Amino acid sequence: MHPADLRDELTVTAAPKVPGLYLAELSPAWSYLHPCGGVLKSVALAAMREALGGGDAASSSLRLLSATTVFCQPVQPGKLQIAVTILRRGDSAAQLRASLTNVEQPGPGLEVTATFARPRNGPDVLGIAMPEVPRPEEAKARPGHALDTRASPWAFYRNVEIAIALGEPMWRPGWTQGPAHIAFWMRYLVPPRLASGAIDPLALPPLADSMPPALVRALGPDQPRFLAPSLDLTMYFLAVPSSEWILVESRVERAEGGYAIGSANLWDEAGQLVARAAQAMTIRALKLPPGAGATPPARHR
Repeated sequence: MHPADLRDELTVTAAPKVPGLYLAELSPAWSYLHPCGGVLKSVALAAMREALGGGDAASSSLRLLSATTVFCQPVQPGKLQIAVTILRRGDSAAQLRASLTNVEQPGPGLEVTATFARPRNGPDVLGIAMPEVPRPEEAKARPGHALDTRASPWAFYRNVEIAIALGEPMWRPGWTQGPAHIAFWMRYLVPPRLASGAIDPLALPPLADSMPPALVRALGPDQPRFLAPSLDLTMYFLAVPSSEWILVESRVERAEGGYAIGSANLWDEAGQLVARAAQAMTIRALKLPPGAGATPPARHR
C-alpha cells in the first residue's frame, strides 16, 4: 500500500453558488481510531487560505500566523464542507473563522479561528534553543528507536517516518518511566510541498497533534492504555520549514481529573523553530480493536 499524500486532503474547491463554502474529501488514510484532529485543522486552514487567494500567493503576502481549533464532535472520513467567514481583512492582517463538518452529519465538527499577517519590521529574538538530540538518521539508527510505521494498525502512521530523539521507545517491552517530556523526529513519506517547493506549513498541525506520549512516558509502562482526544489545539506558525524532517518536542504540564494540558515545539533540521502548539485533552480508557496490540504512542497508548 502506497503512503497517502496530504496535499489530496488539502485540496478544497469552492461550492457553486454558495459564497464562503468550500468542499473537500477526507480519506481514511489519516485516521487513528478516528481521523487525526491535526489533519482536520489543516483542511479548515486550507479553505481559509483559499478564501484569501490561495496557495503560495497567500503565503507570500498574508502568511498564517496563528490558529485555534475547538473540536466539537468527531468528524468521519468522507465528504466535508467548510464554511469560511472573513471577520476582518486589513492592510497588515486578516482574521477568519471556519466551521468544518461532514456533509451528511448535522451539527459542528470543529471550529477554527485564524490570523494571517504580512511580514513587518521588528525585533528578531529566539527565546529558547532546540534541544540537543540525535539527528534524524542517528535517531533511526539507534536500536528500537525507529518505528516500523508500515506495519502499524493505525492508518495515519503508514504515511510518516518516526524516530525517537528524546525518551524511550514505548512500542517495545521493557521501557522505563521518565519525565513528561519526549521528542520525535517525524517526516512525511510523501512530503507536502507548495508550488514553490517549500514544505507547506499546513503540514505541521498533524505532526503537532501528538502530545500524549509525554504523558505516557510519565505514567510508565504499567499504566492502562488510554485515548486522549483533543478538546482544542492552538498553534503559532513561526517559519516555513527548511527540511522534511521535523522534531516535535512535547511536554504534558498537567494531568488531573480526567484531562491533560500539553504543549509542543516544532523544529526543522536547521534548528529553526517553525511552530509552537498547545492543547487540552480528555483522558479515556482505550478499548483496542482486534489486531491493534502494538499501538504507537501518539494519540493513543
